[in-house]
Amino acid sequence: MSAPSSVAGVAHAYEQVRAAIVENRYPPGHRLVEQRIAAELGLSRTPVREALRMLEAEGLVVSERNRGAMVRPLSSTEVEDLYGLRLRLESYAVELATERSTETELGAIVDAADAFGAAARSADVGSVDGTRRLHEANRVFHDSILEAARHRRLTTMLARTVDIPLVFRAFQSFGTAEIERSDSFHHLIVEAMCRRDAARAAGLMAEHIAQGRDAVLDAIATDTS
Repeated sequence: MSAPSSVAGVAHAYEQVRAAIVENRYPPGHRLVEQRIAAELGLSRTPVREALRMLEAEGLVVSERNRGAMVRPLSSTEVEDLYGLRLRLESYAVELATERSTETELGAIVDAADAFGAAARSADVGSVDGTRRLHEANRVFHDSILEAARHRRLTTMLARTVDIPLVFRAFQSFGTAEIERSDSFHHLIVEAMCRRDAARAAGLMAEHIAQGRDAVLDAIATDTS
């Protein structure tokens, strides 16, 4: 059995490296050198190696023979494929949630939309802390819809489809107008759900996710130009 200190070291390495990947401090294609990360975190290489294995299982890291680990690179085509799948799955999720949610669950979704709106109005757009707040409020909103859909297999599929670094990157790319548009989409989706208009809610969700896709693709085009 591993010593508690080893378990804590792996957890610390995992949290720190994952945050760096999600927040694009370690961008796609970035080499993850165990020795360098260990020195930065004040750890031995063993917990860092285990953390990288966990992140590889999560799909955030890839390993290549004789080249080591790197942050998973994504082409524009892969981004389009991921968002295309997410768009269809989340549209179905909100359709189910519209039909299945209780009044209590609808209330929680309304609260989540309002919380995102509050974050959008108070967050420092362009700062890492502001992006973190928006990203977390957005996660709560989408997760509350998925919970109300009560479809376990769909939840599992979305967990494998939603690329968290891409979502964070979309918010990094957003200006005030795009954030306000996201807030409007959230509330329009909620209004459709409250009217039990599943088709309308699904269509709005598809447009909302397409907005994030376009922001990421624009950011990739800027990086490579």
